[in-house]
Amino acid sequence: MEAHGAGLRRVLVLAFCVAGIWSAYIYQGVLQETLSTKRFGPDGERFEHLAFLNLAQNVVCLIWSYIMIKMWSNGESGGAPWWSYWSAGITNTIGPAMGIEALKYISYPAQVLAKSSKMIPVMLMGTLVYGIRYTFPEYLCTFLVAGGVSTFALLKTSSKTISKLAHPNAPLGYGLCFLNLAFDGFTNATQDSLKARYPKTSAWTIMLGMNLWGTIYNMIYMFGWPRGSGFEAVRFCRQHPEAAWDIFLYCCCGAVGQNFIFLTISRFGSLANTTITTTRKFVSIVISSLLSGNPLSTKQWGCVFMVFSGLSYQIYLKWQKMQRLQKKRKAM
Repeated sequence: MEAHGAGLRRVLVLAFCVAGIWSAYIYQGVLQETLSTKRFGPDGERFEHLAFLNLAQNVVCLIWSYIMIKMWSNGESGGAPWWSYWSAGITNTIGPAMGIEALKYISYPAQVLAKSSKMIPVMLMGTLVYGIRYTFPEYLCTFLVAGGVSTFALLKTSSKTISKLAHPNAPLGYGLCFLNLAFDGFTNATQDSLKARYPKTSAWTIMLGMNLWGTIYNMIYMFGWPRGSGFEAVRFCRQHPEAAWDIFLYCCCGAVGQNFIFLTISRFGSLANTTITTTRKFVSIVISSLLSGNPLSTKQWGCVFMVFSGLSYQIYLKWQKMQRLQKKRKAM
């Protein structure tokens, strides 16, 4: 009975994590798309300063992580010092800014799909730089994802979707998304390196360090000179309080989502987190298509299923590898 009760609690916690990640990031995606396509006020002004979203999120997540550290930290030392995040902070500032900026040029479903192809640059760099050899199933996953994203990009986007974009330009939009992936790869590698050098570094400490440098860099970029775009963004928010409220909710969703991601990884591991976030991306595309007026053609839906079939198969391969490692440990 005790084992049954523990199992039930574990299932409930997992369901709680899934609900938290899905609700936070799906709603954040809706807000992100709204801010990039909606016209505010009687003059129909667009919120052009999308990079301001990164600064606002950095500030909110910085405050959030500081509060979490003060609430849950046991006063342990040995974590990575705050200054060691400066290089990862640069790529973590530029990368997401490019991803958000891409929404001026391509639709939200296209952006989500392009950013789902993170495995492609990882495998490419692994093969060319480190000489890593991958298995046939891994290449199959990459082929499905790359083929799906490429075909989706080549297919004609509906005129209704194009009319909502600020500056329709598919090559530039997809280019920004793939640069976003490249910068994310460096950010993740640097974080892993810091975690290896400073094993006592907590997730909240990483979050604090990354957002501290992100806040510094974005403040310089947006307010470092008299005509910085940050001043225009603030002016726009003062004139259109509805946009300011959407930005605040967007930032809160990001902070809450990160909280659930850290909880998932600590309780169930990174594989469970990958599965939840991957399925969330698919649901985001469906919701965007149904609610936000981004209709996809039958062929485009085929590309979406092609990409997520590859991602799902990749998750299954990781699960198999994890099971084999567990069996080897038990045998030893």
